Amino acid sequence: MGLTVRVGCCGFPISRRKYYSVFSLVELQNTFYNLPSIQWVEKLRMEMPTGFILTMKAWQVITHPSKSPTWRKLKGKPGGILENYGWLKPTNENIAAWEKTLDIALKLNAKVIVLQTPASMPYNDESINWTKEFFKQITSVTPKDIVIGWEPRGRWVSEQALNVLRNILEEYSITHIVDIFKRKPVYMHRINYIRLHGIGKGETNYKYKYTDEDLEKLYEMLIEISYRDSYILFNNVHMFGDGQRFKQILANKGINVL
Repeated sequence: MGLTVRVGCCGFPISRRKYYSVFSLVELQNTFYNLPSIQWVEKLRMEMPTGFILTMKAWQVITHPSKSPTWRKLKGKPGGILENYGWLKPTNENIAAWEKTLDIALKLNAKVIVLQTPASMPYNDESINWTKEFFKQITSVTPKDIVIGWEPRGRWVSEQALNVLRNILEEYSITHIVDIFKRKPVYMHRINYIRLHGIGKGETNYKYKYTDEDLEKLYEMLIEISYRDSYILFNNVHMFGDGQRFKQILANKGINVL
């Protein structure tokens, strides 16, 4: 079948040293709230074992408007006009924030930059056009070996939006990031990127613990998609244990799991 699956967590739920001994993939979460210092980046790069894959969540000011509750965790307000931030608007402020995010990604040798937009992001002709322009601008400055992934929410993942979403993703080679228990990706670029936020009503149920039956279903959905490279990122309270159990299930099925 030729499938390769990497399993990891959104953030480090335990000490990094122990984490490295179990998983070969992590998605950094701290990069969403505040861009890290160069000293922190260099320390992380030095300690990561050979072959370890790192992805990162893009700085929140690009995806979330200044009135978002997550902005309360910003250590310092970014420059420019605050209303110009968020929702993937192609403003000077957002593009500058992308360039700062990209600089950190390059220093970390990150393989994927994750853009997760909130349900509040409008879906209309204006936002469709500005989203296209945003991706046009950032893909022109981003090296081809870095995958850009987008996890939209709200009306952007409604049935009436899927064709528009697919066209944008295809045009700019953006991989569609999903929680596969809620929806299937409409387009994948180089990586099938799955973020698992727990099963239940709404987009997230972080306290949920995946059952063995859930993980068997996850395996079956990966087989159905049959994409050569998949990154599976658990993003729930029990992510460390759930990820380990899923790795074992994949190994028992004869899947090349890393």
